[in-house]
Amino acid sequence: MHFRNWIVGALIAFASPAVALDVQLPQLAPIQTQGQAANLSAQLLSRYAYKPVPLDDVLSEKILDRYIKSLDPDRSIFLQADIDGFMKERTSIDDAIKNADLHTPFSIFDLYLRRLAERIISARTQINKGFDFSVQEDLPLLREKEPWPQTEEQANDLWRKRAKNDWLRLKLAGQNEAKIRETLEKRYLNLLERIKTYGSKDVFQSFMTAYTTSIDPHTDYFGPAASADFDISMKLSLVGIGAVLQDRDGYATVRELVPGGPAQLSGKIAVGDRISGVGQGADGPITEVVGTRLDEVVQLIRGAKDSIVRLDILPADAGGNGAHRVISLVRDKVSLDKQAAKKSIVPIQDRGLTRKIGVITLPVFYEDFEAKRKGDANYRSASRDVAKLLTELNEEHVDGVLIDLRDNGGGSLTEAIELTGLFTGKGPVVQQRDASGNVEVESDDRRQPLYTGPVGVLINRGSASASEIFAAAIQDYGRGVIIGEPSFGKGTVQTVIDLDKAARNDKPVLGQLKLTIAQFFRVNGGTTQLRGVTPDISLPSLADPKTRGEASFDNALPWAEIKPASYKAKGDIKALLSQLQQRHDARVKTNPDFQKFVEAAAQLKAQREKAVVSLNEVERKREMDEAAKLLKSDKGADDLAAKDDGLQSNERSLSVDVAIENARKNEKDVLRTEAAAIVADEVDLSKR
Repeated sequence: MHFRNWIVGALIAFASPAVALDVQLPQLAPIQTQGQAANLSAQLLSRYAYKPVPLDDVLSEKILDRYIKSLDPDRSIFLQADIDGFMKERTSIDDAIKNADLHTPFSIFDLYLRRLAERIISARTQINKGFDFSVQEDLPLLREKEPWPQTEEQANDLWRKRAKNDWLRLKLAGQNEAKIRETLEKRYLNLLERIKTYGSKDVFQSFMTAYTTSIDPHTDYFGPAASADFDISMKLSLVGIGAVLQDRDGYATVRELVPGGPAQLSGKIAVGDRISGVGQGADGPITEVVGTRLDEVVQLIRGAKDSIVRLDILPADAGGNGAHRVISLVRDKVSLDKQAAKKSIVPIQDRGLTRKIGVITLPVFYEDFEAKRKGDANYRSASRDVAKLLTELNEEHVDGVLIDLRDNGGGSLTEAIELTGLFTGKGPVVQQRDASGNVEVESDDRRQPLYTGPVGVLINRGSASASEIFAAAIQDYGRGVIIGEPSFGKGTVQTVIDLDKAARNDKPVLGQLKLTIAQFFRVNGGTTQLRGVTPDISLPSLADPKTRGEASFDNALPWAEIKPASYKAKGDIKALLSQLQQRHDARVKTNPDFQKFVEAAAQLKAQREKAVVSLNEVERKREMDEAAKLLKSDKGADDLAAKDDGLQSNERSLSVDVAIENARKNEKDVLRTEAAAIVADEVDLSKR
């Protein structure tokens, strides 16, 4: 029996002292193309994956476990009886994929939505009852290994504690009872409204993610819309109006205007304006989008270059019943320069001298594949942009260069190779081993490096894949000093297969499959897989290695080693490491900003390891006061970026939300400054 017989279009009615709620849950069912996409993905994974995993009962159990965990990671929504029911289908998921029949995962999702609505409504009723903050009571934080609630009462009590925690945070932030109740009523009502926006594509994406990541952590599935977003992230451009939108109270609200974009150049739209309708062409009908999911509004606004989109605007300063206006904008190519490489110069005082250290920050290894394929001589890429910045820094006579790859999750392999060549010149950069054991050496053919001065590379736990290839090559060649914390540890190669092309479809309906086809190896023969790149000089970390990094995955490939490539060192940074470490240690001991960061990192680690948070007001205030002392910035305890106001992003005014974001951006980057100082030491020691 399929779970779909349990619930069909359930209507949940619940009366509370304040309001009676009727929540109409969406009726979700798989469509034919989703079954086709799942079946075709299974065929491709069985043929071309680096480490094929048979689609059988064993994998079926893993997929189901991963799917349930993705829906209810802290085991507070489903009941144990629900889980027992799901387990009857434990060995049938593989057959469902092979038969292109997805009713079981959809039925599980149906029940998930119903249980979620019940939990939210239960929590909402607690707001009207009030809470006693004098009792000793804790909210459990780490529940992923705890048993599921046996009864509705147990589940609802967990959500009562969540509501109590929400109230306490707002109370300690200084809000009065009436304001707290208003804020939380609205918050939970918005959660209920969000349930109504789920569609079949969300269910299918969740299920396919559970399937693909059961093969390995980096195999994935992208629906058609997600595929388009991936392309945008690689070429750093899109065709649209150049407005960053945020969902606020059901409206797609303008949070930022991209400089030089159609919206900003028109002067017709401002930050804070709300979009209530979207029309296509000069005279097409306007579709109301109030309450529509933000990603769907974005898709309506994007379109072909030079086409017209019409927006029904409710101005930022108008009330809900204010006068609307309709504007027309011509879509154009918009550059996403925030994700592009950028430079700055950090002055470092060093033994009576001022060293100029050029810092190049690279958020992603981007490359406009399409423009390059078409032969566009000016196509955009990370290595090209960095080359321009290096030339500029040379002209500005910097003493050394720091490449900041923190939280750079990778991107184009070609760009990682060409970026390495800018510092090492001609030679092997990385090795690849395919599923058959064949090893191919990838090299850069640049005759001479563009930059020959002292180099540092700053990495953290979020530096992955292409970032690790670059950092490992710089380290193996002895070309520069690697600074920071051990990197992510992703040493595998993925390729993207267009399922529609594989099925010879004319329209994009099936999406894309990203699958692992090979493994990276350093030129020294080791791999970045699992262990990542170990820095030469370590800096403190805010990341949790238990939850971030390749080692946190239960099915990651093991570390391995092959024969080294034939390469010659380009420098002898190892000879300087002992002195670099000594200078670093001596400097940070007397650096108050650095020591404050160390203390904050230690406290964050302690907070992560706490299994519960107190719901007693006196005890909680004491904990918050202690935390504030460590997190307080130079601007004082009232710094917006450090203070917990208990609000979610869309609950603050837009101006305050932006101010908090700017405050965080403007905080001292202690780690970057120290990394630049290490490069300055490298400059000095190299000259000596």
